[in-house]
This record gives sequence, C-alpha cells and structure tokens, in this order.
Amino acid sequence: MNKTIMMFVLASILLISVGFVAAADNTSVRDGTGDYHNEIVAAGGQNGTGTIAQIQAGTYAGEGGQQIQIQAGENNRIRLRVDGVEAQTQLQLRSEQTAEGKTKMKVQLSNGKNAEVKVMPNTASETALERLRLKNCSAERNCSIELKEVGEGEKAKLAYEVQTQRESRVFGLFKAQMQVRAEVDAENGEVLRVGKPWWAFLAAEPEEQ
Repeated sequence: MNKTIMMFVLASILLISVGFVAAADNTSVRDGTGDYHNEIVAAGGQNGTGTIAQIQAGTYAGEGGQQIQIQAGENNRIRLRVDGVEAQTQLQLRSEQTAEGKTKMKVQLSNGKNAEVKVMPNTASETALERLRLKNCSAERNCSIELKEVGEGEKAKLAYEVQTQRESRVFGLFKAQMQVRAEVDAENGEVLRVGKPWWAFLAAEPEEQ
C-alpha cells in the first residue's frame, strides 16, 4: 500500500512539474514576441502607434505633410533636413508614430519634460533670417543651424540656433563682418533671442537686397 501511495505521489509531482514548464514556455513565447516587436520599432520607428523609439536614419512623413530626412552625422550628431535646409543636433531625437502614419519627433529635456519638434529647420531658418534682416543661410556666410536645448531648469526649451555672418559698417565707414545669431523655439516658432557682438551699436546693418 505504501508503495502504491508513493508511486501516486511521484506521478502527481511529475505532472505538476510538466505543467509549470509548459506555462513558463508560453510566457517566454509571449515575452519574446514583445521583445521582437520592440526591436522592429527601435530599428525603423515605423511600428507600434504611440511607441517612442530612438530615431534612425531614413525619410519620415511629418504631420504637416513634409518629408523629413534623418542622417547620421559626425561625432554622434544627427542631421535633420527638410526642403534642402539642414539642422544638426547632438540631442537624443526620438520618433513617435501617429494613428495616421505620420511621425512626431521628440526630445527629453534636462528637466524631464518632453519637447516636440513641431517647427522644421526650413521654417526656423526663414524666421531667424527675417529677424536678422538677411536673405539666405549659406556656406559662404559660415551659416549653421543647430537644434539644441536652451535655458535652464523649468525655463529650458527646445530651440534652433541659427548662426551666420553679415556685413556691417562701423561708424558707417569701415566694413566689418559681424557674427549674429537667433534662437527660434522649436515648438511654437517664436524668436527667443537675438545675439550680436558688443560693438553692434556702433555699426550699421544694411538690409540685403
């Protein structure tokens, strides 16, 4: 009798063990599927509506219908190009897919807030140049556009910094190259500040024709 009971107990333990192994295998399959899905999102940012992932090189459709080109630059920088106008950034740019298949681009600021890149570099450049009374941002002017975080703490913002050179006349007589810059809010397109050298008040800045 004792031998029969012992055999029954061992058989029960064996069946229970097999059941746990099967359950563990099913859990592994589910988790594995989820991990694979996340890898797809991280690689292309095209799957999983609402999922935020590190953006990868490629062409994306912006919410405004524009084509956004993302390329890898030097020194871990990202190149963001729209309509031939390029901005570079060292920020961790992330992508989020909308239900309509469009792409939102976001950056987590140092204060923990998520800022969305709603203004594209071509629009930011146009706004900055208009404020600086210039017509174009060209390599001859050493013009550059950078997407960066400006301000500190709760006042931190995501902005484009447009830097370029312009001709000026000190005392209205002597020609001089003036380094100027303008910061444009990447979320609402407002000009945050304009920077010029200290001697700018002594110089005339003729508007380009």
